[in-house]
Amino acid sequence: MRDFHLPGRSPVFASNGMCATSHPLAASTAIRILESGGNAVDAAIGAAVLLGFCEPQSTGLGGDCFVLLKRPQENRIIALNGSGRSPAAISSDYLRNQGMISLSENSIHSVTIPGAVDAFCCLSDDYGHLGLETSLAPAIRYAEEGIPVAPRVHFDWYQASQTLKGVARSYYLINGKVPAPGTLFRAPNQAEILRRIVQEGRRGFYEGEVAEDMVNSLRAEGGLHTLDDFSATACTYGEPICGNYRDYELIEHPPNGQGATAILLTNILNHFQLSEYAPFDVQRTHLETEAVKLAYDARDRFISDPDTSSRIDHMLAPATAKKMAQLINLSEPLIDLPNKTKAIHRETVLLIVVDKDLMAVVMIYSIFHSFGSGFASDKFGVNFQNRGAGFTLEAGHPNELDGNKRPMHTIIPAMLAKKGKIVMPFGVMGGQYQAAGHARLITNIADYDMNPQQALDGPRSFPIDGSLMLERGYKDYVFTGLKKLGHQVAIPDAPHGGGQAIWIDYDNGVLQGASDHRKDGCAIGY
Repeated sequence: MRDFHLPGRSPVFASNGMCATSHPLAASTAIRILESGGNAVDAAIGAAVLLGFCEPQSTGLGGDCFVLLKRPQENRIIALNGSGRSPAAISSDYLRNQGMISLSENSIHSVTIPGAVDAFCCLSDDYGHLGLETSLAPAIRYAEEGIPVAPRVHFDWYQASQTLKGVARSYYLINGKVPAPGTLFRAPNQAEILRRIVQEGRRGFYEGEVAEDMVNSLRAEGGLHTLDDFSATACTYGEPICGNYRDYELIEHPPNGQGATAILLTNILNHFQLSEYAPFDVQRTHLETEAVKLAYDARDRFISDPDTSSRIDHMLAPATAKKMAQLINLSEPLIDLPNKTKAIHRETVLLIVVDKDLMAVVMIYSIFHSFGSGFASDKFGVNFQNRGAGFTLEAGHPNELDGNKRPMHTIIPAMLAKKGKIVMPFGVMGGQYQAAGHARLITNIADYDMNPQQALDGPRSFPIDGSLMLERGYKDYVFTGLKKLGHQVAIPDAPHGGGQAIWIDYDNGVLQGASDHRKDGCAIGY
């Protein structure tokens, strides 16, 4: 139990249904859909699409999503990959011949085809109850009437405002300025897109006038995108990947997401007794940092499009984690490991919905960096993601850019199981940080007996560009102790990501929701 003298959040308890996400209007929208007879899928789609207007710097119709779905009264998990592909005409050779050695995050060639809308349509058709008209109605209304800009949203919006280029500045700035907290943000042209999706399904987005607007806008900037690329977009179902940590089973989305990194990371930490150290002490932080370096090095070598990710079994093998654990020195950092983890970004939205029948949906929905590529379509204002920046131009690499290919993704939904039952759908936002965030959340619960809210609230660390970035929640002696071990310690300008979780208490028939204080959101139940 938390100290009620101090600032903090209590877990939220409810018995009929719950949503946890990063904006209160989205969470309350999901609950209203549940109360009106919708299921977790209906509610998740409604909340997700609305978040594209609540947090336009983080997500939108021009982005991708990944989903883990637990069906009612079952413990089988279904994975849905709603990530888009590169244009068929592009290749790494094409860009290397132009003198590029890497793909810039604000290049028009970083724009991959949006995959989320197709996934929403597919999910609604296959598992929803009420249909897209009900799910999208709240987002249509808010996009027209306006949503007050929340404080954390404003912070991120301001930080990323220079990313916006051309017509995007007219759609995502108000009179050329970042909207202040409390200012109403409207997107009526995108409300029209949603009406077309209600009437025509995915064709309303991937074909016809909306698709033509997106393709013409991209090609005007030098993109190689075509109408065929858009019409061919199709999400795919798959089986999740799994690992074990202490008494729990960690269930992650398969590649091209980085879920295998989170499993490898917890497999490495399984070789240490973290509970011997204080939860936010020097030694625990050092151990996790070294394990992150090793796991992320493997990620950058192996994870790619599912068709080219051939070493995932090797990443998940116990022997691999054991060898990596043996490389960790408790007295000093690894000095000969290339640190490829670049500057963190704070974007992405995550939402979790559990309904009265214990259908559970974890959906993560993103345009990658803040405002993605910075480009938007001329007529409808769709902000294009820059997920193609996740590719490499290194010849022969599994994640090498090629036509009609999915890049390595940072966004990962997850679930935790115990004794064969799903006990916690969850996720941690924050770009590159997400796999490390999954491990931090799980170890807080498994090794330190924290409830989900406590586990999210604790301070976080992450190695970036050779520096160990510690949030201000750490004690001064931890900063000093890590420096003595040889870490280059710094404080990031913003906290590491966000996070949401819902614990399913089968014995009491109660849901326990947790929402990260690093965002504007909350957990709401009924």
